[in-house]
Amino acid sequence: MILYGLKNCDTCRKTLKELPNADFVDVRADGVPADVMARAHEQFGAALLNTHSTTWRALDEDTRQTPPLALLAAHPALMKRPLIVAGDTMYLGWGPDVRAALGIA
Repeated sequence: MILYGLKNCDTCRKTLKELPNADFVDVRADGVPADVMARAHEQFGAALLNTHSTTWRALDEDTRQTPPLALLAAHPALMKRPLIVAGDTMYLGWGPDVRAALGIA
């Protein structure tokens, strides 16, 4: 299982505590492989972009119109976190639905 997120993100730290065997990849330092990001975008669509983040608010309107995959490549912190890859299955966020799907109470 691979967890893509930010090392200073509170939600990512909580997720890592619950999934101690997951491999952690810091998206700001290491990025997300293009094939993984493309699959995530195909599955989650617009939900993959965190439009409530400070990074998003700092972007001008022209930049916000950039195609999502290009925007995420240029600004990895815009990705909603965490992105969890467990084999062929992907999960986005750490809500009750994701925790239940992973068997965590």
